[in-house]
Amino acid sequence: MNPDAEFQNLIRPHLLNMKPYGYIAPLEVVSEDGGFPAGRLIKLDGNENPYGCSPRVRKALSEYPYYHIYPDSEQRELRKALQEYAGVPAEQIVVGSGSDELIDFVMRLFVNPGDRVVNCVPTFGVYQFSTESYGGQVVSVPRDGAFAIEVSAVKEAARAGAKVVFIASPNNPSGNTTSIEDVLEVLGSQVIVVVDEAYYEFCGQTVIPLVAGHPNLIVLRTFSKWAGLAGLRVGYGIFPRKFAERLFRVKPPYNVNAAAQIAAIESLKDLDYLRQTIRAIVSERQRLGTELAQTGLLQPWPSQANFVLCSVLEGQAARIHRELRQRGILVRYFDTPLLRDCLRISVGKPEHTDALVAALSGIC
Repeated sequence: MNPDAEFQNLIRPHLLNMKPYGYIAPLEVVSEDGGFPAGRLIKLDGNENPYGCSPRVRKALSEYPYYHIYPDSEQRELRKALQEYAGVPAEQIVVGSGSDELIDFVMRLFVNPGDRVVNCVPTFGVYQFSTESYGGQVVSVPRDGAFAIEVSAVKEAARAGAKVVFIASPNNPSGNTTSIEDVLEVLGSQVIVVVDEAYYEFCGQTVIPLVAGHPNLIVLRTFSKWAGLAGLRVGYGIFPRKFAERLFRVKPPYNVNAAAQIAAIESLKDLDYLRQTIRAIVSERQRLGTELAQTGLLQPWPSQANFVLCSVLEGQAARIHRELRQRGILVRYFDTPLLRDCLRISVGKPEHTDALVAALSGIC
């Protein structure tokens, strides 16, 4: 008997053929593969904040004396700070290791094998990944030609037995928001509605005030984008009180490490600095879109996030992605049917935009 196959029959069947999540390669791997020093790479593929975290974060992390002690498993100090920032009681806030873990928490709380989860595609791939990992059934409802959700189709899927609906607003990778009116319509379908506001700080539109009056609404956010903490993994969710209480019973202990909690707390103490970097990114987002449109290669979509999705006019997305990578510029290419002719480009600093546009001119 093949020793590698001896216990294969014990693995949950739905995991045997599950595709892994398509994460982006770390800088050191790209550097080694392409022969570029990591410091020379222009990273526009991960929607990170190019200005990094608050200086307060670096100082606090270097001075913290208790890394040898387990962190607060209930993240009390951070949740108290988030209470003021998000405007909801701390009892309704659950903190996770990035919003990815919070998506996993939603699955843990609601999804049994075979349960249906509505995915408004194209959108953030972790919704499908997490649904499949719990044995749920993904119901893909395509967005319209401008990437808006098709409310009637989402409601129809909900009436057909779906348990959870995910709506990213702004949506990743298209960058557009979903109106509060559309969210309210979906909430009326009596399913759990998860609105992912990972890019809230770049648009200012939120549905958090609706949570108090809608016991089926959950809102997710992250510190990865606006606060420059992608490498530390910290996010939070606003849950109806009963859901939050249940999650505190079933979530893993110590799920957010001490460094991440410190970094998030210090970020919330330095909002003036971080809002300055947000304004710089929003301003550069406008310039990036204008410059890309003038290349003749790309057609940018309007964005309310910290990235711009571009249709490739000549159907050459894979080629352009590859040639930019060869020049040390990393953008995101999704080899999926709905996005095969698109590139997603994160907003960098002005010099990153300049380098990108110059490289595209060379590709022409």
